[in-house]
Amino acid sequence: MSIKVAPIEITGKKPIVMGILSFLIPGLGQILQLKIRRGLLLLFSMVTIGGLSAWRIHLLAHREITAMAKFSKAFSRTPAFIILMLAGLLLCWLWNAWDSYKLSKKKNTSGMGLFFMILFLFFSVGWQISEIDLVKMGREFPDAWPPLSKILWPWQAAVTHDEAILEAHANILVDDTENPPVNPERIEGKPYLYSTPTFGKMTTLDENNKPIPGDVIHLVGTGYAPNTFTTIWWADSIGNEFRPRQNGEYVNLTTDAQGNFEFDLIIPYRLIPPSALGQQIHRVQARQTSQVGGPKASEALKKTIELMIETIFMGMMATLFGIIISIPISFLAARNLMSGSWLTMLIYWFTRTILNIIRSIEPMIWALIAVVWVGLGPFAGILALTIHTIAALGKLYSEAIENIDPGPIEALEAVGATKLQIIAYAVVPQMIPPFVSFTIYRWDINVRMSTVIGMVGGGGIGFLLVQYIRLLDYKSAGIAVWFIAITVSILDYVSAEIRQKYV
Repeated sequence: MSIKVAPIEITGKKPIVMGILSFLIPGLGQILQLKIRRGLLLLFSMVTIGGLSAWRIHLLAHREITAMAKFSKAFSRTPAFIILMLAGLLLCWLWNAWDSYKLSKKKNTSGMGLFFMILFLFFSVGWQISEIDLVKMGREFPDAWPPLSKILWPWQAAVTHDEAILEAHANILVDDTENPPVNPERIEGKPYLYSTPTFGKMTTLDENNKPIPGDVIHLVGTGYAPNTFTTIWWADSIGNEFRPRQNGEYVNLTTDAQGNFEFDLIIPYRLIPPSALGQQIHRVQARQTSQVGGPKASEALKKTIELMIETIFMGMMATLFGIIISIPISFLAARNLMSGSWLTMLIYWFTRTILNIIRSIEPMIWALIAVVWVGLGPFAGILALTIHTIAALGKLYSEAIENIDPGPIEALEAVGATKLQIIAYAVVPQMIPPFVSFTIYRWDINVRMSTVIGMVGGGGIGFLLVQYIRLLDYKSAGIAVWFIAITVSILDYVSAEIRQKYV
C-alpha cells in the first residue's frame, strides 16, 4: 500500500504571508515562491548596502566608541548621506515586501523599479565612499587652471633661445660689522651695482617659524639696458644662488629710460651652511636676461621625442616577443585541440589557469617586479609588457582557435591526417585573420601602456612625465602629454589601415 503526498503549493495562496516573510527577511517570500534568483539578489543586495552604509558610518566616526555616538557624529558630518541611505533602505525594505505580496498574486510581476532603486542606493554609497565633491571641484578650479592651462598649451616651452646675461653684483657682510667690503669700482660701459651699507643682519625665524625681518640695504644700479625687466638674486658665502622674496613675491624691477634703478632690499633669510667659515660675505646681484639668436628646440622637447621613440619601440618589442611565445601556448589553451584525452585536458586546464593568473596582474605590477629583477630602464618595461602580452594574446588566440570551422578538421581526420597536419592545413589558415586583428590591437595597447609603466621605473616617456609633474614643470609635462596623445592617435590610424588591409 503506497501513500501519495500532495506537493505543498505556496504561490498564490497567502499573499499577506509572503509579504510578511519578505518584510522579516528580504527576499524570503520570493524564494518560497520559487523565484530563487530574484530573492537571493534582493537578500544579498540589502545586506551589502546595509553593511557598506554601516562601514561608511564607522569610517566617518571611527574615534567614537558606541554605535549611537558613531551615528550621531556621522550624521553631523554628512546628514544628507545618512538621511538618504536610511530612507532608501526603508523604502527598499517595504518595496521588497510589496514585491513579494504582488508576486504571490500575479506570477509575471516586474521588479525593475525595485532593482533600479537598489542600483541607486549602490551608486549613493559609491559616491560617498569615493568622496566625490563637485562643489569642491568647481570652487578650486580657478586655482587649478594655471597649471592645467600650461599642460593644455605647453608649446612655449618647446622652443628656447640662447641667452645673453647682463649683471653686476655687490658684496654684503652679514651678521657682522667688522671690516665690511667696499663697493666695486665702476667700469665704463658695463653695468654697476653698489649697496649702502655693505653689511647688515639677515632675516631670521622665531620659534613659530615666522620671519623676523633683517636690516635694509639701499641698492643703486647703473649702466643697464633701459626699460628692461631685471631680476634680483642673492648668493650665500659658498656661492649657492636663490631669488629673495619680499611680501611673498620675488624681487623684480624695471630699469628707467637711462638704464638706472634704485630700491631698498631687506637682507633675506638664509641658513648658513656648516662648511662656511670665517666672515660671511654674501653677494647681491641685479641680472638682465635677453634672448639672442634664432629659436631652437628646448631640452624638454628633445628629451620628450627621445623617450617617445623609446616608448614606441618598447611596445613593439614586447608585442613581438609576446606573439612568438603566445602562439604555441594558444594551441595548448584551445579546448577543441586538447580534448583528445585526460592528459591533454589536464594540460589545457593548467595552461588556461596560468594565463588567467598572469593576465589578472596589471602591467604596472609586473613592471615593479621587473625593476627589482633587471633594474630601472626600458628592459624592465619590455619584460613587464611581454609577460602580460603572452597571457592576453594566449587567451585571445586560443578563443579564436576554438571558434574555427570544424569542417576542415573533420575532413582531414577522415583521411587519416596527423595532429600536426590538421593544425597546419585546417587550423592555421583560419587563424590568420583574427590573429592579425588581435596582434595589431595588442600592439596599440602595449604602446599606450608603455607610457604608464615608466611611472614605476619601467622606462619610456612615463618616467619623464612623472619627473616633470613632481618638479611642477607643467609646460614640459604638457609637451609629454601631447606627444603621447599624438603618437597613440597616429598608431590607432595605422593599425586601422593594417587591419582593413589584412583582416
